[in-house]
Amino acid sequence: MVSSYSYKVYVEVMAVFTPEGRLIPKTITWEDGHVYLIDRVTDVRRACSLKAGGTGLRYTCLISGKTTHLFYEDDNKWFVERKSAAV
Repeated sequence: MVSSYSYKVYVEVMAVFTPEGRLIPKTITWEDGHVYLIDRVTDVRRACSLKAGGTGLRYTCLISGKTTHLFYEDDNKWFVERKSAAV
């Protein structure tokens, strides 16, 4: 049995605050050190991750033409849902 938390990857995120106080992520640094530029944030809403567990703000992001969900947890940590469970 694989723990649902093996789908959760905590990542480093560079983000900015707009003058209106909105938090906007700009880049994600993956666990191997690769930095991904977030092309656009298309949606922000409070949601839970059904794959990885956890709740917070879910940012729907376009990265290199692909949709990715980036979560900002209530304890101020960012995570991405891994596509498959870690071995």
